[in-house]
Amino acid sequence: MIVDTVLGNVTDLTAHELDGLHIERVVLPLAELTKRVQRVTTDHGRELGIRLAQRADLREGDILLRDAHGLIVVAVEATDVLVIAPTSVHQMGVIAHNLGNRHLRAQFFEAGEEFPGIEGHDGVMVIAYDHTAEHFLQHQGVRYLRTDRVMEVPFRHAEHTH
Repeated sequence: MIVDTVLGNVTDLTAHELDGLHIERVVLPLAELTKRVQRVTTDHGRELGIRLAQRADLREGDILLRDAHGLIVVAVEATDVLVIAPTSVHQMGVIAHNLGNRHLRAQFFEAGEEFPGIEGHDGVMVIAYDHTAEHFLQHQGVRYLRTDRVMEVPFRHAEHTH
């Protein structure tokens, strides 16, 4: 079977709509969410081809198939990341500048987003684990945490020119 469109997201369904549905998962590493064409296998051994007509990244919970048996949804593997919580604007600027010069892809989260182990933050920067970045953070005395986390969207390079 070939999937050419995402049918929505499981988070948009009500508890009543989900009641009694069998849910199979296609577990993908974060980097695979950006691939428009790929072959995948569900956690129950069913093979699917994905050939998305629209250029859009897959997301956690995306519904690939809905039939009489239930749903097949995307599940994202946890990614080894560094959660960086600078304690001042100055520290944030130094860290962002230096990590940006390394062209590390980053995502930013507001103060309300929970990151167990980094409580009371004013916002965090999350990057894929990199041992040289971790060494730099240690050297700078920046509060950070290495953890496995399911990222809802893939890391992307920011558009820029030199």
